Amino acid sequence: MAFESLTDKLQNAFKNLKSKGRLTEEDVKIALKEVKMALLEADVSFKVVKQFISAVQERAIGEDVLNGLNPAQMVIKIVNEEMVKLMGSETTEITLQDSKYITVIMMCGLQGAGKTTTAAKLAGKFKQKGRKPLLVACDIYRPAAIDQLEINAKKQEVEFFSMGTDVNPVKIATSAMDYAKEKGLNIVIFDTAGRLQIDEAMMKELRDIKDAIAVHHTILVVDAMTGQDAVNVAEEFNEKVGINEIILSKMDGDTRGGAALSTKAVTGKPIVFVGMGEKLSDLEQFYPDRMASRILGMGDVLSLIDKAVEANAERDVEKDREMAQKMKKGKIDFEMYLESMKAMRNMGGLASIMGMLPGMGKISDDQLPDEKQLARMEAIVLSMTPEERRNPKLMSPQRKFRIAKGSGNDIADVNRFIKQFEQMQKMMKQMPGLMGKRGGLGKLGGLGKFPGGGKFF
Repeated sequence: MAFESLTDKLQNAFKNLKSKGRLTEEDVKIALKEVKMALLEADVSFKVVKQFISAVQERAIGEDVLNGLNPAQMVIKIVNEEMVKLMGSETTEITLQDSKYITVIMMCGLQGAGKTTTAAKLAGKFKQKGRKPLLVACDIYRPAAIDQLEINAKKQEVEFFSMGTDVNPVKIATSAMDYAKEKGLNIVIFDTAGRLQIDEAMMKELRDIKDAIAVHHTILVVDAMTGQDAVNVAEEFNEKVGINEIILSKMDGDTRGGAALSTKAVTGKPIVFVGMGEKLSDLEQFYPDRMASRILGMGDVLSLIDKAVEANAERDVEKDREMAQKMKKGKIDFEMYLESMKAMRNMGGLASIMGMLPGMGKISDDQLPDEKQLARMEAIVLSMTPEERRNPKLMSPQRKFRIAKGSGNDIADVNRFIKQFEQMQKMMKQMPGLMGKRGGLGKLGGLGKFPGGGKFF
């Protein structure tokens, strides 16, 4: 999970503080030394770390904190507040022109940062808001980039424009603007060429496009897994081309945290979105306060709720209410299990959900069922008849044998799955207040309690 190593180290530093009833100035300095080392190991800029620790120490070593009722919690609160400041304090959104006019966005970044995919993700976001985006292929050096953008444009059901690899990018950009006006489109997104490393030719090409067209937003896509290098890239792009916003890609990987904590502080440019997966829907608004909460191991319930709302936006409300009533009475069936599995996938998977719950971030991947295990459990349910899914009491040895054969599992696996499902039914009956009043969000309480919540097979 993202920030896992940094989170563990920070929590260890705070654990020592919490074990003390009263804090001395020396206690705070020792804890902040550990915080400093954790941030440096996460590849946060040394200059940023120095300023951060200085700001925290100045606030933490005060009479009101050291002599307070809960000094350790006060220090943690200060660290959280300073971390939010570091990443921008306020949430920044990409401002758009009135829908009668065209908003021009130019994507830039190094090759491999995820620029082309991010451009398509952005187009999808704007389409959801009722806009009419056009994706423009300005990368004439990598034919695969043009094909990739066209495929993603079709998936997002947005307009695509290309003139191949033999036309100058500036000509492509100006022609795309004419095309957008002709078609009545109001957002144009240029996917420009990347390089394995920054070079002057690349920068000149970007400047030429900006000279020819009034670009409203120059957005730099940065690979969050590159740490300090990401900050250097952001600085150079800002100096030579001028950027307005930053999007961090690959935040779902083994992200140490350096990019998220450094780029805003060093460039002064806000992070607007973070890429949380390879799906075209995996682009999240960047909230500095929520990100700080994740890094400090406090969870991110608000983002989890946002995911739940989005995942349930097109669901049948009446069906959800019916399911919620059944769950309150402990009358769950395998059809509901399939619905929960679908909802969980739409929200980014079990690991993503658990990482957003307070206190659950320390659960390691080997304590959660992986995608293959979940797929095998789902195969068991899909091998049942509709009657068996709706009425678990029908399960006889003969039916279980048929289900095992149909799903490619052993009969012992099927028995174990059904037994755990029955245990969950009993738990639901004992906890009538677990579910909320509304089906979509109410089911969040049960997501971490699917059969197979540990090692299933």
